[in-house]
Amino acid sequence: MRAFVAVNLPKEAKDYLFNLKKQVKEAKINWVHKKNLHLTLIFLGEITEEQLNQLKEKLKEIKFKPIKANLSKLGFFPNQNNPKCIWVSLEPAKEINQLQLLVDQETIGMAHNEQKFVSHITIGRLKSIKNKKTFQKSLDELEMEKIDFTVDSFQLIKSDLTRTGPKYTIIKEYEAMS
Repeated sequence: MRAFVAVNLPKEAKDYLFNLKKQVKEAKINWVHKKNLHLTLIFLGEITEEQLNQLKEKLKEIKFKPIKANLSKLGFFPNQNNPKCIWVSLEPAKEINQLQLLVDQETIGMAHNEQKFVSHITIGRLKSIKNKKTFQKSLDELEMEKIDFTVDSFQLIKSDLTRTGPKYTIIKEYEAMS
């Protein structure tokens, strides 16, 4: 089974992020479906049923306080001059990074991703740019609203790849300490 650990977003944040696409001009972009918008804490890839059971137990051990967060800035991988992926960062990065580190520590040896964690929500993947100047101008003029929400849980999620895109199923949810 293909799995990852993520923070789900509230409806207001998903609605806002999904509507950003209306402001981006002159590019062919595969936008992430609204229901699939999330903050990945760690991508695990293919795991066995035995690993899944171990993972459920390990993730139960994570203790964290709710985090007051907000949408922050637009970002690009690898960079704005050669964008392949459009994303939005979250603040406060320090607290979100601490939660990710706790998840990382509990999943040592299970994850396939050795990249440095960057707190971000992928909103689209670029296929092509029709007019680079107009595209860049639309990005430069895009003003991000700092939508506030509380990160009070994270989820272990199963990902099934289909022709119409990934289908996510929450396996287990882990709540913050009250």
